[in-house]
Amino acid sequence: MVQSVIKRVTDRIAERSSAPRSAYLDRMDVARANGPARAHLSCSGQAHAYAGAGEDQQKLASGSAGNLGIVTSYNDMLSAHQPFERYPDLIRRTARAAGGTAQVAGGVPAMCDGVTQGAPGMELSLFSRDVIALAAGVALSHNTFDAAVFLGVCDKIVPGLVIAAQTFGHLPAVFIPAGPMTSGMPNDEKAKVRQQFAAGECDRAELMAAEMAAYHGPGTCTFYGTANTNQMLMEFMGLHLPGASFVPPNTSLRDALTEEAARRALALSALGDSYTPVAQILDERAYVNGIVGLMATGGSTNLLIHLVAMARAGGILLDWADFAEISSVVPLVARVYPNGLADVNHFHAAGGLGYTIHTLLEAGLLHPDTQTVAGQGLERYTQEPKLTDAGLTWQVGPGHSLNEKILRPASDPFQQTGGLSRLTGSLGTAVMKVSAVAPEHRVVEAPARVFHDQEEVKSAFKAGELTGDMVVVVRFQGPKANGMPELHSLTPILSILQGRGQKVALVTDGRMSGASGKVPSAIHVVPEALDGGPIAQLRDGDIVRVDAVAGVLDILTESALNRAPVLADLSGNQFGTGRELFSAFRAAVGSADTGASIFGG
Repeated sequence: MVQSVIKRVTDRIAERSSAPRSAYLDRMDVARANGPARAHLSCSGQAHAYAGAGEDQQKLASGSAGNLGIVTSYNDMLSAHQPFERYPDLIRRTARAAGGTAQVAGGVPAMCDGVTQGAPGMELSLFSRDVIALAAGVALSHNTFDAAVFLGVCDKIVPGLVIAAQTFGHLPAVFIPAGPMTSGMPNDEKAKVRQQFAAGECDRAELMAAEMAAYHGPGTCTFYGTANTNQMLMEFMGLHLPGASFVPPNTSLRDALTEEAARRALALSALGDSYTPVAQILDERAYVNGIVGLMATGGSTNLLIHLVAMARAGGILLDWADFAEISSVVPLVARVYPNGLADVNHFHAAGGLGYTIHTLLEAGLLHPDTQTVAGQGLERYTQEPKLTDAGLTWQVGPGHSLNEKILRPASDPFQQTGGLSRLTGSLGTAVMKVSAVAPEHRVVEAPARVFHDQEEVKSAFKAGELTGDMVVVVRFQGPKANGMPELHSLTPILSILQGRGQKVALVTDGRMSGASGKVPSAIHVVPEALDGGPIAQLRDGDIVRVDAVAGVLDILTESALNRAPVLADLSGNQFGTGRELFSAFRAAVGSADTGASIFGG
């Protein structure tokens, strides 16, 4: 039986979404009735579509078998996406052996937040999600496919692909991951070297050596940031094959899972024997299951934006209050860096997502009856894939944690509530990742130090000006101002201040990386400063209360809200590193609590 709060929130989302969801499903019914347009194309159109298909050309022309559209985010600048170079050939061969065909429908851009942290390119990061959705839409617009497989892992890529998949929700969609890189230098040791460098205690050569030891090979970064949170969501929401997320790249099991994903996508098409369009999978229950997974594992705060945008593409309206209420009843069962010392490989070895889903199902915290790409019911996702002499099989997963320092049962969790909190008050509405913040740091009431970009904060730190207790306010970092960059490069500085015994918190209308922790950070503040939100009325010395326990974000200086909002010179954010190409995005983007998307708030 589903826990009462989980059921109540799900029912509330369904009621709130009734009109847009019904309209969406009606559109998908029409698209499904029309079917793939391959057979309706002119002979010239079909010839164009099949001319490069080699040995599959005649099979495509006969129209007798399912055709998979591959949407890939491959590039070899991202370690997480480099393994996808081999996937199209694997998928084509597998589809051919199963009697079908597969074609690369198109590629989508994939940028790395790790490379652009603290640099102008980060101002394109969030917008890249919507560009990815648009690019995937172009890829599938030829309407010659019976199902789609989506190759993506990292921060904005999976959300963008999900938005596109739902736009083509009459088609089945299977998401295929690449897996994490093998464990390198422990994440906590890497973070320590970063802090030493920020404090001037080691040189750049030592910093570079540490970073190269941490990020050393193909696969996803091993900390539990946005990329690996995405992979968790794809299992909880039923778009990956069970147990697929954290199998390392370039292994026999990884290849077997990729091949099975291709076969499954063909089977799910209207020409297969288990037609299951993605519109049937991604309903209100699937999104609630994803939110439960986010809270239970202490996942990335970025998903509070992405899940809202993803859901809206399917006519489902999520609110940050839904996340907060779910968080109040979902226990934190995992400790993965930055919420603990383990990385995702250690988490996977301890029981991983299979055991996590098992214990949450036992506690009634997940909807068990959802539709998935593996079939009906989330129970399938408690199983784990094995490669035996008989080929790929799924076996019963562990019924207990194999390391309770990393993964615990819902009946005996690390903490009774989830990893994310919603804060509201006279300063606006914000969110905070609390799973990595020690209890003694979750309430900070102190004078504000106000800045208009992260470079100003770094300069003040180097000048020795950040003394005493303080709430560091970095404003004009919202989506309309400059694309809402992550401010993760401030993490070492803020951690140093906290380590000196200062009470310190961050308040910003920007974002922090999904890998951020330790320092209480009220982020995604809405209304943003450029919209004249109260954050634009703050001055140095105003007393601000950041309370993650009570869920409060307040300006305590009474006169502050009587001032006119400050204006900022944002001309420096308009040009360079491609930023001039995104002026239309900055003008059209919605607020963070509606998904910070150009597709309508």
